[in-house]
Amino acid sequence: MTADARVAPAARRRRTGGADSLRITEIFYSLQGEARDAGYPTVFVRLTGCPLRCRYCDTAYAFTGGERLTLDDILSRVAAHGVPHVCVTGGEPLAQPGCADLVRRLCDAGHIVSVETSGALDIRPIDRRASRVVDLKTPGSGEVDRNRWDNLAALTDNDQIKFVICDRADFDWACARVREHDLTARCPVWFSPSHETLPPATLAEWLMAEALPVRLQLQLHKLLWGDEPGR
Repeated sequence: MTADARVAPAARRRRTGGADSLRITEIFYSLQGEARDAGYPTVFVRLTGCPLRCRYCDTAYAFTGGERLTLDDILSRVAAHGVPHVCVTGGEPLAQPGCADLVRRLCDAGHIVSVETSGALDIRPIDRRASRVVDLKTPGSGEVDRNRWDNLAALTDNDQIKFVICDRADFDWACARVREHDLTARCPVWFSPSHETLPPATLAEWLMAEALPVRLQLQLHKLLWGDEPGR
């Protein structure tokens, strides 16, 4: 028996960065409200914790608390809903090292997986079979300095980029970043109005005038259920 084989499984996981459990705020069944899979029945796995504090955050309840669940428990709860689409979200899901293991196992199980991330952490460990939805932070978020620009080189056409727009300054900044980094050549790009801050029709008019090949995104779940948690 080799020395490594004698190491306890938990110690091997720590050495390789893996994890067999995650802290989970909630697992719930709803309609996907955003991005490419909007409208599909989807199971959401909301991980606890986030290193950012965006001014418009609507999931501050996920910053702390939660319940530690094994990956087997999470996959079992997801499978019980009987739908293919799964969204791993937060908080900031990538802040927990075991997130990559969860995404890989969901993909292995045949799920259609999306991962919603702030873009402040390295997306490369996340399985490329999943669609990594990267929320590039605008100045209006208060967290623009947290953008990890080297993530852009890791994007594939299966990934997505989102900008939450608070005002005209945010819009102009986002348009400049789209052009600077040729983002629409990398993957789909979405502009979303900050809820109850920027009227959607105003953002629609700006987009039409600018004529960039980006898409307007409205949060379908908020139109249906407002700010009700678990929706």
